[in-house]
Amino acid sequence: MNSATEGVARFRRAGADESVRANRSWWDEAAEEYYDEHGAFLGDDRFVWGPEGLDEEDAGLLGPVSGRDVLEVGCGAGQCARWLAGHGARVVGVDLSAGMLRQGLRLPSPAAVAAPVLLQADARRLPFADESFDIACSAYGAVPFVADPRQVMAEVARVLRPGGRWAFAITHPIRWAFPDDPGEVGLTAYRSYFDRTPYVEEDASGRAVYAEHHRTLGDRIRDLVAVGFVIDDLVEPQWPEHLDHVWGGWSRTRGELIPGTAIFVCHRPG
Repeated sequence: MNSATEGVARFRRAGADESVRANRSWWDEAAEEYYDEHGAFLGDDRFVWGPEGLDEEDAGLLGPVSGRDVLEVGCGAGQCARWLAGHGARVVGVDLSAGMLRQGLRLPSPAAVAAPVLLQADARRLPFADESFDIACSAYGAVPFVADPRQVMAEVARVLRPGGRWAFAITHPIRWAFPDDPGEVGLTAYRSYFDRTPYVEEDASGRAVYAEHHRTLGDRIRDLVAVGFVIDDLVEPQWPEHLDHVWGGWSRTRGELIPGTAIFVCHRPG
Protein backbone atom coordinates (compact mmCIF):
# COMPACT_ATOMS: atom_id res chain seq x y z
CA MET A 1 0.00 0.00 0.00
CA ASN A 2 1.16 3.46 -0.83
CA SER A 3 1.50 6.67 1.14
CA ALA A 4 3.16 8.99 -1.37
CA THR A 5 0.00 10.97 -2.03
CA GLU A 6 -1.09 13.66 0.39
CA GLY A 7 -4.68 13.33 1.55
CA VAL A 8 -6.86 10.80 3.33
CA ALA A 9 -6.26 7.05 3.16
CA ARG A 10 -9.17 4.76 3.92
CA PHE A 11 -10.97 1.60 2.89
CA ARG A 12 -13.96 2.24 0.67
CA ARG A 13 -15.50 1.09 -2.60
CA ALA A 14 -13.74 2.04 -5.83
CA GLY A 15 -15.10 1.03 -9.19
CA ALA A 16 -13.19 -0.08 -12.27
CA ASP A 17 -13.14 3.26 -14.09
CA GLU A 18 -12.42 5.23 -10.91
CA SER A 19 -9.48 2.95 -10.13
CA VAL A 20 -8.06 3.34 -13.64
CA ARG A 21 -8.26 7.15 -13.51
CA ALA A 22 -6.75 7.33 -10.03
CA ASN A 23 -3.88 4.95 -10.66
CA ARG A 24 -2.95 6.36 -14.06
CA SER A 25 -2.63 9.83 -12.52
CA TRP A 26 -0.84 8.61 -9.39
CA TRP A 27 1.83 6.65 -11.26
CA ASP A 28 2.30 9.47 -13.78
CA GLU A 29 3.14 11.83 -10.93
CA ALA A 30 5.12 9.32 -8.86
CA ALA A 31 7.23 7.81 -11.66
CA GLU A 32 10.40 9.83 -11.20
CA GLU A 33 10.31 9.70 -7.40
CA TYR A 34 9.61 5.95 -7.49
CA TYR A 35 12.60 5.31 -9.73
CA ASP A 36 14.86 7.54 -7.62
CA GLU A 37 13.88 5.54 -4.53
CA HIS A 38 13.88 2.02 -5.94
CA GLY A 39 15.90 2.20 -9.16
CA ALA A 40 19.15 1.01 -7.59
CA PHE A 41 17.44 -2.13 -6.30
CA LEU A 42 15.45 -2.80 -9.47
CA GLY A 43 18.35 -2.08 -11.82
CA ASP A 44 17.99 -0.95 -15.41
CA ASP A 45 17.77 -4.42 -16.94
CA ARG A 46 17.09 -6.79 -14.07
CA PHE A 47 14.06 -9.07 -13.69
CA VAL A 48 13.29 -9.08 -9.97
CA TRP A 49 9.97 -10.56 -8.87
CA GLY A 50 9.51 -8.52 -5.68
CA PRO A 51 11.03 -6.85 -2.62
CA GLU A 52 12.57 -10.15 -1.50
CA GLY A 53 14.92 -9.85 -4.47
CA LEU A 54 14.06 -13.12 -6.20
CA ASP A 55 15.67 -12.88 -9.66
CA GLU A 56 14.22 -14.57 -12.72
CA GLU A 57 17.85 -15.33 -13.60
CA ASP A 58 17.85 -17.75 -10.66
CA ALA A 59 14.19 -18.72 -10.40
CA GLY A 60 13.50 -19.57 -14.06
CA LEU A 61 9.73 -19.27 -13.58
CA LEU A 62 9.18 -18.25 -17.21
CA GLY A 63 11.16 -21.09 -18.71
CA PRO A 64 13.31 -20.48 -21.81
CA VAL A 65 12.67 -17.00 -23.25
CA SER A 66 15.14 -16.80 -26.13
CA GLY A 67 13.30 -16.53 -29.43
CA ARG A 68 9.92 -16.23 -27.69
CA ASP A 69 7.32 -13.48 -28.00
CA VAL A 70 6.89 -12.10 -24.49
CA LEU A 71 4.39 -9.61 -23.06
CA GLU A 72 5.10 -7.76 -19.80
CA VAL A 73 1.85 -6.55 -18.25
CA GLY A 74 2.21 -3.44 -16.08
CA CYS A 75 5.84 -3.04 -17.07
CA GLY A 76 6.51 0.27 -15.31
CA ALA A 77 9.85 1.54 -16.57
CA GLY A 78 10.48 -1.75 -18.36
CA GLN A 79 13.43 -3.13 -16.41
CA CYS A 80 12.10 -6.69 -16.65
CA ALA A 81 11.40 -6.19 -20.35
CA ARG A 82 15.02 -5.13 -20.85
CA TRP A 83 16.25 -8.24 -19.07
CA LEU A 84 14.05 -10.37 -21.30
CA ALA A 85 15.30 -8.62 -24.44
CA GLY A 86 18.86 -9.16 -23.25
CA HIS A 87 18.12 -12.88 -23.06
CA GLY A 88 16.90 -13.10 -26.62
CA ALA A 89 13.15 -12.55 -26.28
CA ARG A 90 11.03 -10.37 -28.54
CA VAL A 91 9.38 -8.19 -25.91
CA VAL A 92 6.44 -5.82 -25.66
CA GLY A 93 5.75 -4.05 -22.37
CA VAL A 94 2.47 -2.31 -21.59
CA ASP A 95 1.63 0.03 -18.75
CA LEU A 96 -1.27 2.29 -17.85
CA SER A 97 1.05 5.15 -16.91
CA ALA A 98 2.69 7.32 -19.55
CA GLY A 99 4.91 8.72 -16.79
CA MET A 100 6.35 5.32 -15.99
CA LEU A 101 6.89 4.57 -19.68
CA ARG A 102 8.68 7.91 -20.16
CA GLN A 103 10.92 6.98 -17.26
CA GLY A 104 11.64 3.72 -19.02
CA LEU A 105 12.58 5.41 -22.26
CA ARG A 106 15.38 7.20 -20.41
CA LEU A 107 16.99 3.94 -19.33
CA PRO A 108 19.77 2.43 -21.42
CA SER A 109 19.19 -0.86 -23.21
CA PRO A 110 21.89 -3.55 -23.28
CA ALA A 111 24.39 -3.06 -26.09
CA ALA A 112 23.59 -4.88 -29.34
CA VAL A 113 20.14 -5.90 -28.03
CA ALA A 114 16.88 -4.72 -29.56
CA ALA A 115 15.10 -2.48 -27.06
CA PRO A 116 11.68 -3.72 -25.95
CA VAL A 117 8.60 -2.04 -27.37
CA LEU A 118 6.81 -0.05 -24.63
CA LEU A 119 3.14 0.85 -25.11
CA GLN A 120 0.57 2.67 -23.01
CA ALA A 121 -2.43 0.38 -22.52
CA ASP A 122 -4.99 -0.75 -19.97
CA ALA A 123 -4.29 -4.37 -18.99
CA ARG A 124 -8.03 -5.01 -19.08
CA ARG A 125 -8.09 -4.21 -22.82
CA LEU A 126 -4.82 -5.40 -24.36
CA PRO A 127 -4.31 -4.00 -27.88
CA PHE A 128 -3.13 -7.26 -29.43
CA ALA A 129 -4.58 -9.97 -31.62
CA ASP A 130 -5.52 -13.34 -30.21
CA GLU A 131 -2.61 -15.76 -29.68
CA SER A 132 0.12 -13.15 -30.17
CA PHE A 133 2.51 -14.22 -27.39
CA ASP A 134 4.27 -17.28 -26.01
CA ILE A 135 4.79 -15.90 -22.50
CA ALA A 136 3.19 -13.17 -20.37
CA CYS A 137 4.56 -11.89 -17.08
CA SER A 138 4.02 -9.21 -14.49
CA ALA A 139 6.08 -8.30 -11.43
CA TYR A 140 3.71 -6.31 -9.21
CA GLY A 141 2.14 -4.68 -12.27
CA ALA A 142 -1.53 -4.05 -13.04
CA VAL A 143 -3.17 -6.97 -11.20
CA PRO A 144 -3.41 -5.46 -7.67
CA PHE A 145 -4.65 -2.12 -8.99
CA VAL A 146 -7.75 -3.15 -10.95
CA ALA A 147 -11.25 -3.64 -9.59
CA ASP A 148 -11.97 -6.38 -12.14
CA PRO A 149 -8.86 -8.64 -12.16
CA ARG A 150 -10.64 -11.50 -13.89
CA GLN A 151 -10.82 -9.27 -16.96
CA VAL A 152 -7.01 -8.99 -16.91
CA MET A 153 -6.73 -12.78 -16.66
CA ALA A 154 -9.14 -13.19 -19.57
CA GLU A 155 -7.19 -10.75 -21.73
CA VAL A 156 -3.89 -12.47 -20.99
CA ALA A 157 -5.45 -15.83 -21.81
CA ARG A 158 -6.74 -14.40 -25.08
CA VAL A 159 -3.38 -13.07 -26.29
CA LEU A 160 -1.40 -16.17 -25.26
CA ARG A 161 -0.85 -19.02 -27.70
CA PRO A 162 -1.89 -22.54 -26.66
CA GLY A 163 0.69 -23.79 -24.19
CA GLY A 164 1.70 -20.23 -23.32
CA ARG A 165 2.88 -19.39 -19.81
CA TRP A 166 1.54 -16.64 -17.52
CA ALA A 167 3.44 -15.73 -14.35
CA PHE A 168 2.62 -12.75 -12.15
CA ALA A 169 3.70 -11.47 -8.74
CA ILE A 170 1.49 -9.59 -6.30
CA THR A 171 1.57 -8.62 -2.65
CA HIS A 172 0.80 -11.82 -0.78
CA PRO A 173 -2.93 -11.68 0.07
CA ILE A 174 -2.32 -12.47 3.74
CA ARG A 175 -0.63 -9.07 4.06
CA TRP A 176 -4.04 -7.42 3.70
CA ALA A 177 -4.84 -8.38 7.29
CA PHE A 178 -1.76 -6.61 8.67
CA PRO A 179 -0.72 -2.95 8.89
CA ASP A 180 1.61 -1.85 6.10
CA ASP A 181 4.46 -1.28 8.54
CA PRO A 182 7.96 -2.81 8.27
CA GLY A 183 8.37 -3.02 12.07
CA GLU A 184 6.75 -5.08 14.78
CA VAL A 185 3.51 -3.13 14.40
CA GLY A 186 3.17 -4.87 11.05
CA LEU A 187 3.06 -8.30 12.72
CA THR A 188 -0.33 -7.94 14.40
CA ALA A 189 -3.44 -8.55 12.29
CA TYR A 190 -5.88 -5.65 12.50
CA ARG A 191 -8.48 -6.30 9.80
CA SER A 192 -10.16 -9.31 8.23
CA TYR A 193 -8.34 -11.16 5.49
CA PHE A 194 -11.78 -11.73 3.97
CA ASP A 195 -12.63 -8.02 3.78
CA ARG A 196 -12.21 -7.13 0.12
CA THR A 197 -12.95 -3.42 0.50
CA PRO A 198 -10.31 -1.54 -1.57
CA TYR A 199 -7.63 0.64 -0.05
CA VAL A 200 -8.12 4.15 -1.44
CA GLU A 201 -6.23 7.41 -1.08
CA GLU A 202 -8.29 10.57 -1.64
CA ASP A 203 -7.55 14.22 -2.20
CA ALA A 204 -9.20 16.96 -0.15
CA SER A 205 -12.33 16.80 -2.29
CA GLY A 206 -12.79 13.07 -1.75
CA ARG A 207 -11.64 12.13 -5.26
CA ALA A 208 -9.69 8.86 -5.42
CA VAL A 209 -6.05 9.42 -6.34
CA TYR A 210 -4.81 5.86 -5.70
CA ALA A 211 -6.60 2.52 -5.39
CA GLU A 212 -5.44 -0.97 -4.55
CA HIS A 213 -7.69 -4.01 -4.54
CA HIS A 214 -7.48 -7.12 -2.37
CA ARG A 215 -8.42 -10.65 -3.35
CA THR A 216 -7.87 -13.79 -1.29
CA LEU A 217 -5.71 -16.63 -2.56
CA GLY A 218 -8.89 -18.49 -3.39
CA ASP A 219 -10.20 -15.53 -5.40
CA ARG A 220 -7.00 -15.40 -7.45
CA ILE A 221 -7.14 -19.13 -8.16
CA ARG A 222 -10.81 -18.95 -9.18
CA ASP A 223 -10.10 -16.03 -11.54
CA LEU A 224 -7.37 -18.00 -13.26
CA VAL A 225 -9.34 -21.23 -13.54
CA ALA A 226 -12.45 -19.40 -14.77
CA VAL A 227 -10.66 -18.16 -17.89
CA GLY A 228 -9.00 -21.49 -18.63
CA PHE A 229 -5.58 -21.33 -17.00
CA VAL A 230 -3.93 -24.33 -15.35
CA ILE A 231 -1.96 -23.38 -12.24
CA ASP A 232 1.49 -24.95 -12.16
CA ASP A 233 2.99 -23.35 -9.06
CA LEU A 234 2.49 -20.77 -6.33
CA VAL A 235 5.83 -19.35 -5.23
CA GLU A 236 6.16 -17.57 -1.87
CA PRO A 237 9.73 -16.22 -1.72
CA GLN A 238 11.42 -16.35 1.65
CA TRP A 239 13.34 -13.33 2.88
CA PRO A 240 17.01 -13.99 2.08
CA GLU A 241 19.68 -13.85 4.76
CA HIS A 242 21.78 -11.28 2.90
CA LEU A 243 18.99 -8.71 2.35
CA ASP A 244 18.60 -5.91 4.89
CA HIS A 245 16.73 -3.23 2.98
CA VAL A 246 13.24 -1.91 3.74
CA TRP A 247 10.70 -1.31 0.97
CA GLY A 248 7.44 0.09 2.30
CA GLY A 249 5.99 -2.66 4.47
CA TRP A 250 8.58 -5.24 3.37
CA SER A 251 11.48 -5.87 5.72
CA ARG A 252 13.46 -8.62 7.37
CA THR A 253 11.34 -8.21 10.53
CA ARG A 254 8.20 -9.22 8.67
CA GLY A 255 9.68 -11.24 5.82
CA GLU A 256 11.17 -13.87 8.12
CA LEU A 257 7.73 -14.55 9.64
CA ILE A 258 5.03 -13.99 7.03
CA PRO A 259 5.16 -14.08 3.22
CA GLY A 260 5.27 -10.77 1.39
CA THR A 261 4.94 -11.86 -2.22
CA ALA A 262 2.88 -14.47 -4.07
CA ILE A 263 3.91 -15.50 -7.60
CA PHE A 264 1.36 -17.46 -9.62
CA VAL A 265 2.78 -19.58 -12.44
CA CYS A 266 0.20 -20.85 -14.94
CA HIS A 267 -0.22 -21.99 -18.51
CA ARG A 268 -2.92 -21.95 -21.14
CA PRO A 269 -3.64 -25.54 -22.18
CA GLY A 270 -3.27 -26.44 -25.81
